[in-house]
Amino acid sequence: MTTVSDVNPAQRDLRFFRTMITAMAVVLVSGFVLQLAMGRSSFGAPLIVHLHAFAFMGWVAIVVTQVWLVAGGRAGLHRTLGGLAAAWLCALLALGPMVTLAAVRTGRAPFFFVPQHFLLVNSATLFAAAGLVIAALALRRNRDWHPRLQIGAFMMLMGPGIGRIIPMPLLAPYAFEIASVIPLIVPLVGMARDRRVHGKVHPAWGWSIGVLVAVLIAARLVAFSPVGDAAYAAAAAGSPAAGSDGRAFPPPPPH
Repeated sequence: MTTVSDVNPAQRDLRFFRTMITAMAVVLVSGFVLQLAMGRSSFGAPLIVHLHAFAFMGWVAIVVTQVWLVAGGRAGLHRTLGGLAAAWLCALLALGPMVTLAAVRTGRAPFFFVPQHFLLVNSATLFAAAGLVIAALALRRNRDWHPRLQIGAFMMLMGPGIGRIIPMPLLAPYAFEIASVIPLIVPLVGMARDRRVHGKVHPAWGWSIGVLVAVLIAARLVAFSPVGDAAYAAAAAGSPAAGSDGRAFPPPPPH
């Protein structure tokens, strides 16, 4: 029988990372399941929404599978699946901005988000998360940086799931930021464990927190500036949203 003391520190770290990412995935998916169960979402959405949902949930499945593979000693298969993960990330980076743009142009942006802020911050958060993934891939041979940056990237994508659990309409005008910072509990837990187990906090956690906070601040500043006005006008041109005020909250859906 193997005891905790028989497991080397690196393996204990991998098991911790596996637990963290699995818990994150459960919370994220639960938000979507909750909305479906409450009748607030349906499968009657446009095709682009379904494609994005497939890509997004596929990414969640890939991340969870990857961490279980490496924690289970299947490093070879982990590396092989990494090639698919890189290609999948490219699809996600294309579909994310496309579905956001489609929502803005058709007036389907959530009513608790200002449209031009939603247009910018949604894509900015996605690309920032991708940046952390790319950094993690560049440091894939470093067993300290690689998994922590991957967790940081996954943390940045939890907002949509969290936002379907908390009362977003009551949190405007900072609903997006609140849904995005709640997952910061993940790197904070990681930092606390590093301090307890390794005696010091790994800097990858700080980078993950810093990137998220910087993106949220920058996106809000840009969105409510002439640059944001111009970006919204260009995005809405030729659509039902053309000429609308990108800084005004959309009306809530009819009951």
